[in-house]
Amino acid sequence: MSSPRSPLDEAEDHHTDPYFDAQEEEYNEDNDPDYDEDEDDNDEDEEHGDEDMTHTMFDEDDEFHDAQEGNIGFVVQIEDDGSEQGGEAANEAAAERSFLEQRVINLLTGRHGGIVSQREILNLLRGRNLGILLQDDGGEDVGGRWGYRLRRRRSLDPNRFPKVPSEKGRGLMNSGTFGANDISSPLRRKKQLARRILDRELGLGDQSYRRMNQGVMAQSMIPSSDAEMIIHYDENVYSGQFSADGNFFLSCVKDFRVRMYDTSNPYNWRHYKTVAFPFGTWTLTDATLSPDNKWLAYTSIQPNVCLAPTDPNDTGDPYTLSLSEHGSARGGWGDRTGIWSIRFSGDGRELVAGTNQQSIIVYDIESRRVLHHIEGHEDDVNAVCFADKSSPHILYSGSDDSTIKVWDRRSMGDGREAGAFVGHIEGLTYIDSKDDGRYLLSNGKDQSMKLWDLKMMYTSAQFREMNPRQHTPYTDFDYRRSSFEDNDWFPHPNDNSLVTFRGHKVLRTLIRCHFSPPNSTNSRYVYSGSHDGKVHIWNMDATKAGVIDVKKTTSKRKPRNQGHHHFFETYGVGGWSTIVRDASWHPTAPFIAASSLNASDIALGTVSLHAFNEGESDEGDPEMGAPYDEKMRLVADMDDIRHDDEEEEEEDNDSDGELWPQ
Repeated sequence: MSSPRSPLDEAEDHHTDPYFDAQEEEYNEDNDPDYDEDEDDNDEDEEHGDEDMTHTMFDEDDEFHDAQEGNIGFVVQIEDDGSEQGGEAANEAAAERSFLEQRVINLLTGRHGGIVSQREILNLLRGRNLGILLQDDGGEDVGGRWGYRLRRRRSLDPNRFPKVPSEKGRGLMNSGTFGANDISSPLRRKKQLARRILDRELGLGDQSYRRMNQGVMAQSMIPSSDAEMIIHYDENVYSGQFSADGNFFLSCVKDFRVRMYDTSNPYNWRHYKTVAFPFGTWTLTDATLSPDNKWLAYTSIQPNVCLAPTDPNDTGDPYTLSLSEHGSARGGWGDRTGIWSIRFSGDGRELVAGTNQQSIIVYDIESRRVLHHIEGHEDDVNAVCFADKSSPHILYSGSDDSTIKVWDRRSMGDGREAGAFVGHIEGLTYIDSKDDGRYLLSNGKDQSMKLWDLKMMYTSAQFREMNPRQHTPYTDFDYRRSSFEDNDWFPHPNDNSLVTFRGHKVLRTLIRCHFSPPNSTNSRYVYSGSHDGKVHIWNMDATKAGVIDVKKTTSKRKPRNQGHHHFFETYGVGGWSTIVRDASWHPTAPFIAASSLNASDIALGTVSLHAFNEGESDEGDPEMGAPYDEKMRLVADMDDIRHDDEEEEEEDNDSDGELWPQ
């Protein structure tokens, strides 16, 4: 039996991981891309914990073996450097080694409530984090012969980081593919937009000037940090996207429900439908709209996909499609396959999915069968997308093995990729296509975002010949708990990306990135969520175009009474925190909707709407930043929301409680 734990211990355990903290009986961490190792609480280890703690010193040549658990095992060996010193220097060296030995022993033999958990020990021994622990306060490596991988990289070129502004990115901006270049104007910035609107209304200039003028107006309207409104949820919001025409917005929430909002008037949203994922595992992982916006496909950590109509008048249950390679008969709900990413093909006839089984699945909706199931990566496939929304042939997959694969639907039968992109040194969290059949954007756990050109991809033969994985054999950075430092970053020798964007933080969860839409921004920008609670917006030359501070604006309108979340503030565990996991730029209006994880313990969620606004005054009603609940009811106290929702949920349980488990 484990020792009693204090409220602070409980708070720390809850606070460490906002993405996955499911109970063991409800969720198997083997299916989790954010967990690289299994963690099974072993009562036998705890029973022998006191006995292990009696060993306080060992000889230098001793080997320390951890208890066997499944197929996992490791050995830590402390070796002398072989040098002989005498006098005071020898005593200092011996004391230093003793301190190091004792520290490692305490890490390995600590009980469940000890210094670190078993999962953390495994991650430390596998990754660069152990090198950090083995440094003294002065930054010197005192680890002896721990090996290259367990030490912080040294002698790195201080000029190794990508140049900003990027010359290739500047070339793209000048090409006209990514927006129009502004013509210098003697007017101050705030007056330029008004002057351009006047020129447009008067029809001044030739056709070329009018086209340029319209484009510059669109790309100059970058949304500000002040939110038009904030929608509050009782669970994390993992993704949120506008439809292609901007008429509605969907939010995927951890409670296995997708909320749909009518956004035909961007200033006045209206909730019109909620669909659920029956018997989901831990959370919803992704959602995608069909090209005609009539169907919504959404997933959990399972081999099944739910397909629901977006028509508010259709209140039937969603269809369930099994993407298991065994088919619906054997796959069922017990299959270990989990889907992390799902997308419709350009013609709406197929679905492509990325899974935790290192595979890409292509599924035919009409025949309800799996067309291809290819294990094309060496780790989880966290993101998939098609290259062109009008074509179903070329698709991409991004993986935790740090590579992006290019696939041609017409030649997937042999299980070999058509090409590959290489450049990230840690796993991929998301990929997004410009929908032009050429440009691709990716987010990585190496804290960088990259732009790729399909014309510069490596062929399958080139990829296999160069073996780029030899430069990144340990893509195991624990981004959920650790910080990625500049000393950990290096340029990949085989990098074939066009532009690298840095400055945001890809930590704690699989943060998403996107191209800005062509109509409302003239395709000028790329943008990403971030662990620092902001939406970062870049020009194509990697210079910053803007920053939306979601944390700042949501903290001003946080719930007055956070219920059990107030516990964390009572015990001093952090303040109001925000992680922007996804953001969506409205296709025709200067709005960005940011989907975030919020609260002191990162257990709540918000969707905040940010608009272009030159002034700070607010004359509208309701005022800017007004708080709403998930059904767009304007409220002043979040307690009122939760009370109403509890009564409504009880009514739902009475009517269909057997269908939707709590």
